[in-house]
Amino acid sequence: MYDVVIVGAGPAGLTAGIYAGRSALKTIIIDEAQSGGTVNEAPLIENYPGYDEIAGMDLAEKITTQASKYCEIREFAYVEDITKNSDDTFNVTVDDEVLNTRFVILATGTKYKTLDVEHIDEYTGRGVSYCAVCDGGFFIGREVLVVGGGNSAATEALYLNRIGVNCSIVHRRDELRCDGKLKSDIKEAGIKVYWDSEVKAINASSKLESVVIHNKKTGVDETVDVAALFVAIGHDANNQLAVDCNIKCDDNGYIIVDSDMQTSTDGIFAVGDVTGGIKQIIVAEAQGAVAISKIDSLI
Repeated sequence: MYDVVIVGAGPAGLTAGIYAGRSALKTIIIDEAQSGGTVNEAPLIENYPGYDEIAGMDLAEKITTQASKYCEIREFAYVEDITKNSDDTFNVTVDDEVLNTRFVILATGTKYKTLDVEHIDEYTGRGVSYCAVCDGGFFIGREVLVVGGGNSAATEALYLNRIGVNCSIVHRRDELRCDGKLKSDIKEAGIKVYWDSEVKAINASSKLESVVIHNKKTGVDETVDVAALFVAIGHDANNQLAVDCNIKCDDNGYIIVDSDMQTSTDGIFAVGDVTGGIKQIIVAEAQGAVAISKIDSLI
């Protein structure tokens, strides 16, 4: 019997694990991937208190190391099902093993949005990427495009530019939506932006060769030779477990929670990006702490 099973080992889940362990709650964190979540993919973080700047992988490693002192972390394990028992405990099925727990915290985060472009899924890993940190090094000295205009796209483009990749941005509006500092950095770096444009098609054989960029204002299509296309247009809530448990979500698929991070199902909490709102590491971590504080008061 566990006191808490946390699904997701990003900043929210890991912080919940730290606080749970310090409250002497028997806790396990389950993640289908590497601990740290999407923080691992952040090239450089410059707004995390205590660090002028830190690589995402380094921060994820530090948080994971701390959490591992207080609770068990099981990576590359898949949560198949969550069911509520008659005694108000839960059975969490993990790779055919059933864990019994008093409370569940969903910290499942988000998944990448993709483009509505034919064959894009087919060429993921063959020129189409969603992670500059993971794949940028393969394209040093070559031409690539980043699609998007928010903080993620700007950060990806700046990282690629810094490591020697010839990077341009495709954005559907006439102004970037990222922070002012990032806008200034993009301008200072001389990164070209295709304004009011979107990717209409990709051309490839065994790997990506070029993309067709459509200007929405002029109606003109332009074919650009590129070695890679990095997509950074946002995320969708990774909410399948919540949907399966009939937990209420909003119109965008984000899990609805109260001020204690409690979902519509008693005993199941949700924290981090899967709840929507301000998607920042420090916010996710705070939500993890809030959820454990409430759980601790109920035990």
